[in-house]
Amino acid sequence: MMTKILVVDDELDVQPLFQQRFRREIKSGEIEFVFAYSGEEALKCMELYQHEAILILSDINMPGMSGLQLLERIKKHHHTPPPVVMMITAYGDSDNYNKAMQLGADDFLTKPVDFNELKNKIKSLET
Repeated sequence: MMTKILVVDDELDVQPLFQQRFRREIKSGEIEFVFAYSGEEALKCMELYQHEAILILSDINMPGMSGLQLLERIKKHHHTPPPVVMMITAYGDSDNYNKAMQLGADDFLTKPVDFNELKNKIKSLET
């Protein structure tokens, strides 16, 4: 079964990084990535793909709609089926962590992303 992952981050270098780290999984058709560079663009993607993304990885600090605002919108309006939302931040501070968890984040990753850890988390979602 293919896992669709929506990655939301305002940094453009995130796309080639994910494509390189998941090259084998993408090639074999296990994982498909969709990239959005803002919270607003992520919401448009979610409308377009009608909840196909089962995992959303979102940066917290972005211009415009923050990752926390996006998380709040996703958890309020996209609940059938509910996507798993993992927040990514360069700051492992407890304020962001607590706020993300209050808003319903399923997990929390800090930058730089540990891709082995992320792959294990994705595998555990598939079972």
